[in-house]
Amino acid sequence: MIRKAIFRKKSLERIEMSNAYSLYQIIKYLLWIISILFMMQTLGISITVLLAGSAALLVGIGLGLQQTFNDFISGIILLIEGTTKIGDVLEVDGVVVKIQEIGIRTSKGLTRDDIVVIIPNSYITTNKVINWSHQSKKTRFRINVGVAYGSDVDLVVKVLETSALEHPEIGNKEHIEARFVDFGNSSLDFQLLFFSDNVFRIEKIKSEIRKIINRKFIENNITIPFPQVDLHVRDVPGTIHG
Repeated sequence: MIRKAIFRKKSLERIEMSNAYSLYQIIKYLLWIISILFMMQTLGISITVLLAGSAALLVGIGLGLQQTFNDFISGIILLIEGTTKIGDVLEVDGVVVKIQEIGIRTSKGLTRDDIVVIIPNSYITTNKVINWSHQSKKTRFRINVGVAYGSDVDLVVKVLETSALEHPEIGNKEHIEARFVDFGNSSLDFQLLFFSDNVFRIEKIKSEIRKIINRKFIENNITIPFPQVDLHVRDVPGTIHG
């Protein structure tokens, strides 16, 4: 009944889906606690006596399950605070995941490889975690590329910018920018900057833009160099050549 009341269409019009989910989880856990306490009272079990009699045991269990309790408290914080919600894209320990479920002890996320990852809630609350969904609707990304010395710099900039313009998912097309960033050891280094709101699948978008860049470089005779080493051989006096 509570689930139907919270997730019905009219309720969702007033609150976000992620907030509705947090509210439902909190109410569910509170009802479980109240129900267990009520059952124990009905069976004639005194909570006060039970806690007093098992105080030493509870201390031992508490020390042994300290991390578990930490995860429980962190789960409550996540549900109440709302800094992390269902559907948020997080970067956890270098891995990008989309949060599918926030439980009382662990949260479930989906990686870009469609692998389900179980994350302890305490890890999210106590470690440095990037929440890409807290950014503005569109986030800026970059692609690095080097071209051979002697290339027409203006032509390279034009090709990079038009390559990004060809992709249908690139937002803020007026903010697409290609920069000549450095003189590399064996290349002129450029950077293509663009905005996209598809943060979770951005690597796929980058790959598609790189394909466009490669095609346009071939069409415009722009070469992507590879490292080369010049080897000089000298004759050493007294050496006998066979």
